Amino acid sequence: MNRGRIATALGLSFVLLCFCALTMAQDVKYNFAPGTDFSKYKTYKWVEVEGAVKPSPLVNDQIIQAVDSQLTAKGLTRTEDDKPSLLVCYQVAINEERQWNATSFGGYGGYGAYGGYGGWGGMGGSTTATSSTIKIGTLVLDMYDVEGKKHVWRGDATKTLNPSKNPQKNQERLQKGIAKLLKNYPPPVKK
Repeated sequence: MNRGRIATALGLSFVLLCFCALTMAQDVKYNFAPGTDFSKYKTYKWVEVEGAVKPSPLVNDQIIQAVDSQLTAKGLTRTEDDKPSLLVCYQVAINEERQWNATSFGGYGGYGAYGGYGGWGGMGGSTTATSSTIKIGTLVLDMYDVEGKKHVWRGDATKTLNPSKNPQKNQERLQKGIAKLLKNYPPPVKK
């Protein structure tokens, strides 16, 4: 593995560890193939996305364990057989955004309530602007029908990353985030 790929993997692993800071304020979306009978799915198998940069083994295991916990609670069984009902995979992405904060100190200068000579006057204080980089993490979970060979469900969770120094707290937040991500699996049946 070349240095650039190692650096990318290490950086992604660190940021994905930060992804464990998922909380209830995340943005969660899902989509599914209309007309799919989700009650027929009983087993699933994990697969890897070709070419995707993986997080560290520790973070990978934590994500898979959190998803396994939720899918088991929904009646699915994980298998390593060649004939599962579903194939399940995930991908992660980290984007950086620039955030600007401006603070003004002081008030209106000049003469009188509206400034001198009919004008508004000048600013009597100062304005300071600072910027910071915020990291936005997205976890995408996909499910594929093995028999029908089609994509049947996708969920994604996006959140500003803000990890705790406490690994236990990060794991709890990850569990809650995955629970929210899988809340609509299987999709609610319209009546």
